[in-house]
Amino acid sequence: MSSSEKAFNALGDPTRRIIFEKLRTSPLAVVHIAEGLSISRPAVSQHLKVLREAKLISIHQQGTKNIYQIDQQGILAMRSYLDSFWDTALAAFKSAAEKTEDHE
Repeated sequence: MSSSEKAFNALGDPTRRIIFEKLRTSPLAVVHIAEGLSISRPAVSQHLKVLREAKLISIHQQGTKNIYQIDQQGILAMRSYLDSFWDTALAAFKSAAEKTEDHE
């Protein structure tokens, strides 16, 4: 499974998307990530594990706490995947524009 597939699959779950979005502005400990979620801390930890395996988040230790933050590697994998569609769309647009020019 490619890096982009793992990342997209990980974000396919609504709870993981919420967790991922919480980390958008700053790194957080699991206790802060769990705030406002209707699931247990162990469940949050399982979601964090999936996000980490998809390289969407990374962990570093700060004292006795694990701090989670966005990992650019997973985001870049998704962006590369989506950029390939953009490149194809642009090439098709260019081809259509050139055909229109030829007919004028």
